[in-house]
Amino acid sequence: MIKILFNQDTQIAKSIYAVFQASYAVEANLLNAIDFPPLKRPLEDYINCQTSFFGYYKREELAGVVEINDTPHFTHINSLVVHPDYFRQGIARELLQFVLNMYDSNLFVVETGLGNGPATNLYQSFDFEEVYQWDTDHGVRKIKFELKMG
Repeated sequence: MIKILFNQDTQIAKSIYAVFQASYAVEANLLNAIDFPPLKRPLEDYINCQTSFFGYYKREELAGVVEINDTPHFTHINSLVVHPDYFRQGIARELLQFVLNMYDSNLFVVETGLGNGPATNLYQSFDFEEVYQWDTDHGVRKIKFELKMG
């Protein structure tokens, strides 16, 4: 089941934080990243940010989270993470489909590490197209995808 997460609630923010930390630890390893900024994001940032969070619950446990910044010009998928205990169960696919159905946007934008094969494969399976690649100052090659609707 997917539902909105009220990240201003400290307990909910702690659950979001835990899923992000577990998932990003795996991604950092996939990308061979020594310095991985997403792992440094403090709990307070989750509590105070103005983005929207939606969670996928499995057996009453938060298994996956998507973070969205919806603007007048596009919908940015800031993050899409799944707890490693729930990998390969279609949760990221369901969260992404939920976002595409939920937001009436002409353009969806997402970025990930180029070496994150599961993420790049997921976005490409939804017909997201690569628009840009670059090297970050922390040694990770990133890729930006866009999906134009209508």
